[in-house]
Amino acid sequence: MANILLVEDDTTFAAILENFLKKKGFDVSVKYSVKSGIEALKHETFHLILLDYRLGDGIGLDVLEALRVQGKYVPSIIMTSFNDVRTAVKAIRQGAFDYITKPVNPDELLMVVNEALEGKSPQRAHPSYPRPNKEGTDPTDSVQGTSAAARKLHEYISLVAPTNMSVLIRGESGTGKEYVARSIHRLSTRTNAPFVSIDCGTLSKELASSELFGHIKGSFTGALNDKTGLFVEASGGTLFLDEIGNLSYDVQVKLLRALQEKVIQPVGANKTISVDVRVIAATNEDLLGSGKFREDLYHRINEFEIVVPGLRERRGDFQQFVDFFVKKANDELGRDVRELADEVKDIFDAYDWPGNLRELKNVIKRMVLLSRGHTADISALPQEMVFAIKHQGATEPAPSADNPDLRLHSEAHERKLILDVLQKAKYNKSKAAQMLNIDRKTLYNKMEKYGIE
Repeated sequence: MANILLVEDDTTFAAILENFLKKKGFDVSVKYSVKSGIEALKHETFHLILLDYRLGDGIGLDVLEALRVQGKYVPSIIMTSFNDVRTAVKAIRQGAFDYITKPVNPDELLMVVNEALEGKSPQRAHPSYPRPNKEGTDPTDSVQGTSAAARKLHEYISLVAPTNMSVLIRGESGTGKEYVARSIHRLSTRTNAPFVSIDCGTLSKELASSELFGHIKGSFTGALNDKTGLFVEASGGTLFLDEIGNLSYDVQVKLLRALQEKVIQPVGANKTISVDVRVIAATNEDLLGSGKFREDLYHRINEFEIVVPGLRERRGDFQQFVDFFVKKANDELGRDVRELADEVKDIFDAYDWPGNLRELKNVIKRMVLLSRGHTADISALPQEMVFAIKHQGATEPAPSADNPDLRLHSEAHERKLILDVLQKAKYNKSKAAQMLNIDRKTLYNKMEKYGIE
């Protein structure tokens, strides 16, 4: 039976989630703050973490960071408002398994929880870190697209694949950078050797050296056995370093030596090991501009650069991706969605997809799950997504306690509107939050932001 840690400071919502998950057979431990969530992880083993993004004493990412520093991995799901999708994308870069938007749909939550638990083992303490993905497939699978951007992308892949050059893949989160790396490996002379990938964003400074280069027994506290590093595991093949910008300066120095001299030195060892590995790295940031990445290492990994375009730049391929993800969701969920309603198509066309292909896949899977017939209609989309598109560019209504939906108003109007509604609600905060169409916690945060007592 899976043990779930739920970190959520809205006590009512936490109770609802706890009861729902327990009825589905899960053990649930509820914590109401970042601090208590981190403390629970020190003393108990969990198979999954459900994290609210905005908490009273911090954000859900603080829990993920503490987990990473402890050298542990637990699949984690971030719960956030639709307006924070860009932040949810950042959470995935920091090691979250997935995100789900509020208001949470029970069927969707159960689907995402089961996906996160499937094939996952309980958290393992340092130094036994979860092994990297050697097989598997990228969410985009084999959809290549036919747009000019897609043709250029695959032309570059075909051009560099047969060589032994190090490749740096740049692109926003969710664009399919690992798919590009796998394609390069598949078309290379190393195709029959291992493809090993690791997300550098999930590695603490202490774990990174051990994971990449290995260690010998007794080299540090907890090193109970010798360990083979990823460079050795990928021998003859390709090592994919995703989010390479997260590596510490010390590990960058060791990585540079491995690339220059083609040797690695396990932690605590006196001898070096020769390695034959092609390195492909990926990032969604400006490595040199960050000031944290060595320039000599940058030029070593960037013998050839491939920029993966965002989904908004691949509108010519958009329908192919939609069709592919609908078919995939139908197969996985036992649904038979054959078409999208015109309103859904219009919203998809107008939306800017900050989470790129990953977000499109998630939205479509949720939509298919909630569609019982052959046509997916607007009711199966996140309400906030529909609202955002329908009101973009619209003239903003004047703030009024008679028209109090807070989502309709800009930040400049919020303080006056909140004061008006609080007065109208006789300073009953729960009633005011309900009138403003926001949750109570959001109201408290905004009151604090605007200095409202």
